[in-house]
Amino acid sequence: MATYEPTWDLDTIFSGGSNSGELQDYIEVTETLLSELGKLVHQFSPPKNPEQTDKLVVILDNLQETAMHLSEFGAFVSCLSAQNIEDKAAGTLVTKRSELEAQYGNVMTELDQKFIQIDAHVWEGILKDSSLNNLAFVLRERREKVKDKLDLKQEALINDLAVDGYHAWGQMYDTVVGKVKIEMNGEALSVGQAANKLSTSDRGKRKEVFDKLQQAWGEQSDLFSETLNHLSGFRLQTYKHRGWDDVLKEPLEYNRMSEKTLTAMWETISKYKGHYQKFLQRKADLLGLEQLSMYDVGAPIGESEQKMDYNEGAQFIIEQFEKFSPNLAEFTRMAFEKQWIEAEDRPGKRPGGFCTSFPHSEQTRIFMTYSGSPSNVATLAHELGHAYHQHVMNELPIMNQGYAMNVAETASTFAEMIVADAAVKNASNETEKIALLEDKVQRGVAFFMNIHSRFLFETRFYEERKQGTVSTERLNEMMVEAQREAYVDSLDEYDPTFWASKLHFHITDVPFYNFPYTFGYLFSLGVYAKALEEGSYFEDKYIALLQDTGRMTVEDLAKKHLNVNLEGAEFWEYALNLCIADVEEFLELTS
Repeated sequence: MATYEPTWDLDTIFSGGSNSGELQDYIEVTETLLSELGKLVHQFSPPKNPEQTDKLVVILDNLQETAMHLSEFGAFVSCLSAQNIEDKAAGTLVTKRSELEAQYGNVMTELDQKFIQIDAHVWEGILKDSSLNNLAFVLRERREKVKDKLDLKQEALINDLAVDGYHAWGQMYDTVVGKVKIEMNGEALSVGQAANKLSTSDRGKRKEVFDKLQQAWGEQSDLFSETLNHLSGFRLQTYKHRGWDDVLKEPLEYNRMSEKTLTAMWETISKYKGHYQKFLQRKADLLGLEQLSMYDVGAPIGESEQKMDYNEGAQFIIEQFEKFSPNLAEFTRMAFEKQWIEAEDRPGKRPGGFCTSFPHSEQTRIFMTYSGSPSNVATLAHELGHAYHQHVMNELPIMNQGYAMNVAETASTFAEMIVADAAVKNASNETEKIALLEDKVQRGVAFFMNIHSRFLFETRFYEERKQGTVSTERLNEMMVEAQREAYVDSLDEYDPTFWASKLHFHITDVPFYNFPYTFGYLFSLGVYAKALEEGSYFEDKYIALLQDTGRMTVEDLAKKHLNVNLEGAEFWEYALNLCIADVEEFLELTS
């Protein structure tokens, strides 16, 4: 069996880490490209007829080269700051990244403003040009969005002020989290390491970890309420000046998704929550409890918790991917061999997991903390799905690689389901099958209850924030209220500081970093069902679907590749019935 190292290799991108000379040279090239792009855009005059496309083609070519460099640099900085939270040089690079992104944003704002100066008839004629037609969707989208924004000077000012007045609050959150330590048995653990211990079968230890995490988040909650209130306040002020009343406008547009689709999804999920209430009560019975607490929701059932070391997990994932997609399996094997994955369980790392892309190098990197649980194996498969998604996008223009978060979760969740299903089917006995099936059903609890609570909390928080700063105490109250509603009062103890511990509330890229996960999970079920029906014939169709994720709305994507309507309940009911089948099997096996 092949042996894989659980640490990533960043030197193949830029050698020398945060003090890399190669990196500094690359940053200088990026700055030059950005400056040249700015000059081209500033000198650009909106064409008067459809034949005048030469200058626009040059601008878009330069734009894509600049964007590629910015993404490469930005991804490297993300890796540096995640692998070692004490790396001060990486912190300086994070600030540099924000400055360059703001500069790029200003250039794009100026270009967008010039797009709307082009006569509609001329614009459509331009998009029919053979050199621009493949970018038509993205260009139309940019032109439409700019109509809802302020003029060039005001938008440029917002971009510039955002570096220290908006993104800095997200960076402050990361800095504070990096310093949080949890004392366990004389050992100082990062929050990521401590959170992994919540999956133990010993309830006393789970309770101890949960209480210590609550204490740690509580001690820092005043700082976190500052970061959350200020970055949300910046957003709301920006919306106010643009004349946007609906806080969902930005996340829905970002995800290329209609509000009808979002409403249909949550309403259908709410109808099916009774099945998950039964599951949570059965789990409480199996654990000898009257009701589960929040720290029991992810607990394993029984003492026989299955473990796979990193190499065993890697082999299992590759073997299961091979059955569905030889291309996916081959890519995954390469990712392990080339050390594209940082999975070592060690202190000093940031909590959580992510996959980031290097479009210039045509590589990806995966970050997580792996301790061998079935959940860890599933997370690793999930992130490899993200990596494969980017891999099949590499052949497209970078402007068409900009797929949103909701469809970004399609490939990842698809990969995760392959592994989760295989684990259940390959169980050696009924006890193991129950444990693995429970882990699979647990994903439904996460997507339909936990993430729903995040959506409810964030929606209500933004409404209250419009009236002024929201206190730490009120944030705790709102979090528990949202959890009670989302979990349909199925638990006896909730997590009041979850708003502080969850990075997604403090991310400045886009608000509502929650519902896209649920969308991606259910949408990928439809894709998975197709794959089961068609077997190996589906691989080419699957790649075609992934390659379309950056150049159409989710409604059009679903219609084209799955022939379904996302704005109605039928598709969501179909997907949820697949989930409920697992719940029913679990209830039957444990009756």
